[in-house]
Amino acid sequence: MILDSYKLDGKIALVTGGSYGIGYAIAKGLAEAGATIVFNDINQELVDKGLAAYKEDGINAHGYVFDVTDENAVAECIAKIEKEVGVIDILVNNAGIIKRIPMHEMSAEDFRKVIDVDLNAPFIMAKAVIPSMIKKGHGKIINICSMMSELGRETVSAYAAAKGGLKMLTRNICSEYGEHNIQCNGIGPGYIATPQTAPLREKQPDGSRHPFDQFIIAKTPAARWGEPADLMGPAVFLASDASNFVNGHVLYVDGGILAYIGKQP
Repeated sequence: MILDSYKLDGKIALVTGGSYGIGYAIAKGLAEAGATIVFNDINQELVDKGLAAYKEDGINAHGYVFDVTDENAVAECIAKIEKEVGVIDILVNNAGIIKRIPMHEMSAEDFRKVIDVDLNAPFIMAKAVIPSMIKKGHGKIINICSMMSELGRETVSAYAAAKGGLKMLTRNICSEYGEHNIQCNGIGPGYIATPQTAPLREKQPDGSRHPFDQFIIAKTPAARWGEPADLMGPAVFLASDASNFVNGHVLYVDGGILAYIGKQP
């Protein structure tokens, strides 16, 4: 049965930054498909909040505290996860940051920080799990890219540079490790309705949409923001055997923004 190829029973999935938001939604989708969920975050407070949320949703997740930009800490914790939970079959590189600062005002230090979390960390994480994937004979790596992997926008020079680089890292992991039955693909979310973007969707005092909300709705053929749940199906597909011949691809889940030039004024 074709639907059996989408099942993740017996698979172990590690989602970085999986305590809340997009990472949490993706992890929940993978869990519903049968995967055992492992997630990390930068501190114990966030991990504890994540564990409580997973428990409330009936998911027995495993939470770990480590910094995804620290190569030694990542290697140590991957070894610990393999010992305590098992070898990772699916890695979702979700952890990320953005600093919205005009490029001419941005410090090199801030630029490097974004590159470190959004590009160097996925390299470090993939490097840590690939050897065991090779030994096991299969593996899935999903990098959370962005529309900024394709487009530029004001104030996001570091983020766009990092996400563009992540797109190419995705293609190179495919090129280098495809022969080991490792598939590396990306998901490029559009504008997603999360607590972090809620202020941009609040009604104005006169009842009108927030200007940024109006902008997004006008640029999106679907005429709405995405929901975290919109990312679950694509993530399950790219994590499952159904995508075994899909490699080096970025799946944009954006309601059609990248396909659309916009309405004529």
